[in-house]
Parts: sequence; structure tokens; C-alpha cells
Amino acid sequence: MAGNGRACYVYGVVTDDRADDVVKDLPAVGDPDTAVTLVRQGGQAAVVSEVPTDKPLGTPDDLRAHARVLDALAADASPVLPFRFGTVVRDTEAVTGELLSEGHDDFDRALERLRGRSQFTLRASYAQDAVLREVLEEQPEVRRLREELQGLPEEAGYNERIQLGQLVMDSIAAKREVDALEVDRRLGPLALASAASEPSSAEGLVNAAFLVDDARRAEFEHAAEELALHWRDRVQLRLLGPLAPYDFVADALSEAEEPEPVTDTGG
Repeated sequence: MAGNGRACYVYGVVTDDRADDVVKDLPAVGDPDTAVTLVRQGGQAAVVSEVPTDKPLGTPDDLRAHARVLDALAADASPVLPFRFGTVVRDTEAVTGELLSEGHDDFDRALERLRGRSQFTLRASYAQDAVLREVLEEQPEVRRLREELQGLPEEAGYNERIQLGQLVMDSIAAKREVDALEVDRRLGPLALASAASEPSSAEGLVNAAFLVDDARRAEFEHAAEELALHWRDRVQLRLLGPLAPYDFVADALSEAEEPEPVTDTGG
């Protein structure tokens, strides 16, 4: 497959017992009308589609297509080892003769580690009005400055406005630290691993990925629902999953011994 101005786009690797039916009707990266297929060798299968070589990749549709294929595989059954967006090889012969052959042992180890596991991503942000009310109630200095500045023209009290803004930001940062610990306290014990990234906005609370065993998926989702109820009206919480384990690929591929899971004995 490929050639004549076409190359082979690789989404990731799965075990070769997976059926093409899960992804065959999904839009492909680079060319939505191209079929997504599985190329099998040695107990593994690369998930691929043809892409035109004269068209740059990276449109929003391309990014969505990449994730949609991998997440469809994760939702159907694990394991799936996702590749970074933009992985392209010459043709299917390069997939079997180079990619799968040379990476076989690493892929085999990673797939085994990811078997029966999938990623859930939690995105939480503060409801702006609610968190500002909390800051005003808890911080007398913020209340004082706010009252002093009310009714003043925009150009007046410049330094005080800067001070007020900094105090509000510091107060929200302190809340974020405490609330992030609460997320970890409630959800961390139900996951095998977690990875957090910095929120992308001032109202952001946490962006966190959790690797969850299938046997604890319902328990994890229930705990997230309970957290959403606990923070009702002050935090907007969104749970995405099951997803391909994007944030846990490096650990799965690592040659280091995987640590034994800790069993919660309840005391």
C-alpha cells in the first residue's frame, strides 16, 4: 500500500486479534475518504491509512481524526498503544519490515502493560463568579481594596488595582493547590497512575490524566460524579474517557520493571 504520491500514516499499534470493523468507517487523517485498516505481523497490528504526500498534515480535522481512531479502539477493547500525531512511513512494507519488526519487543511489553487499562482525562475549571465570591468572603484585604476602588474613575487607584488583581490571583492559586489535592485524594487511589498538566486559563483548576484498570472503571467514574456534585456551582468538571492512554505511553514502553499495584486494605 502507498506509493504514487501517497504514504502510510500510523495511528498506533494493537494486538493482532483486533478486528478492522472498529475503525474502518471512521474518517482518516489527511484524506477522510481513505479507509483506516490494520497491518498485521508477529502478533501485533499497526493501525494505518494512506495520506497524500503533497498535503501538509495538522488541520483540526486531522487532529480529531487521529484521536477518534485511537479512542474508538480504546473504547472497544484495550490494549492500544497510541503514536504521536504525524507519524508517517513510506508504505506498508516499511510498517511490517521496519516499524513492527524493529519495535516488536518494545511494543509487546507496552501492550501487555496496557492490557485491561484505559485513560480518563479530567478537566476542571472554576466558575468565575463563584470563586470570586469565595475570595471576597475569605480575604478581608481583597474586600477592603475592592470597596475603596468602587466608584473611582479608571485612571485612579492604578497601584491599588494592580495590588487587588495580584491578591485575587494569589488567592485562587492557593485554592487551586488545595482543590488539586482533593482531586488526587478522591480519584488517585482508584487509578494505576496519573499525570497532571498546568491549566491553560486563569480559571483552570486541574487537567489530569488517570490510567484506570477496567475492573475499577465504574468505581472511578462514580467517584468523579461524586466530586462533581460536591463542587456543584463552583467548579465545572468534565471527565473524558475511556481514551487511548496518550499520557502513559512512555511508562509503558520503559524497560524498567513495572511496580506492583498497591492494594488498599481499608486500614
